[in-house]
Amino acid sequence: MRGREPYSVFSIECSRALRVWLGLAFVCLLFGCGRSDNFVVVYTSQDQVYAEPVFEGFTEHTGIKVRAVYDSEAVKTVGLVNRLLAEKSNPQCDVFWNNEELRTRQLERSGVLRETDPWAPFGFRKRQLVINTNQLNNPDCPRTLLALTNASCRGKIAIAYPLFGTTATHFLALRQSLGELEWEKWCRALVANKPLLLDGNSVVVKMVGSGEAWIGLTDSDDIKAGAREGMPVQAIDLEEHGFLIRNTVSVIRNAPHPARAQALFEFLQKNVVQEVLKEAGASEGQLTREIAAKTQEPDWNEILRTQEAAVQKLKEIFLR
Repeated sequence: MRGREPYSVFSIECSRALRVWLGLAFVCLLFGCGRSDNFVVVYTSQDQVYAEPVFEGFTEHTGIKVRAVYDSEAVKTVGLVNRLLAEKSNPQCDVFWNNEELRTRQLERSGVLRETDPWAPFGFRKRQLVINTNQLNNPDCPRTLLALTNASCRGKIAIAYPLFGTTATHFLALRQSLGELEWEKWCRALVANKPLLLDGNSVVVKMVGSGEAWIGLTDSDDIKAGAREGMPVQAIDLEEHGFLIRNTVSVIRNAPHPARAQALFEFLQKNVVQEVLKEAGASEGQLTREIAAKTQEPDWNEILRTQEAAVQKLKEIFLR
């Protein structure tokens, strides 16, 4: 991990752009800089190493402190979503920075988010295959999800349990693309190929990097982190059934600190924040029309409608 290195980049960029965007004098007048109660509460599934420099930059340029609650790798996003649902009648959180969008849409449907301008996407990551370059040559490696059921991959695949986080969302989108029967057939064939089922996408990269698995399905930011740590890993774009993961930021309905929540909501959507996250390896940058056109957008309403039945089927197939 790069530790606090992104912060230096952030400070330079902020001095050029964000000081223009929001004058400190105005912000202090509006939010009361220096007060001990001048804070905003954020729940986030973004990795702490990436989120903290952004929060520190926000505090530096607004005077508003950030009290952040992070999620665990094993149940990424789901734990915070359940907490927000439990707190619906008595919100403790102001802003939810989610590193994928299905659960954000679920919260919107459940009435947890504010009614007007409830959430916004910013930046994106990609679902990719990762290979161990000591074990597989680029020309010979699988390049599709369907190829993971080939006999040549037996016992050499690593994936996160498809009940949480981006892996779950990707599997649900694949169900829509393949159709229910073909999707279930593929899931069972994947399990029959004896994959390593792991507690998160970063663990997938570690298993591939160590050689315990030769190929994995994970997120682009985790592959970049593994490469920075010197692991013999390489990202492989999916040739079909690819999936883009958009970050989202949302404001909670009846947030305790609505003005400060709005300030952070707007801040996270700034281009300079996207550049900082991209520099740190946490994002691919802004999602352009050209990039989006290469990947089919799922029908999110249909995914939400059929989510419960699909998750029950995943439990039946993958949990032992």
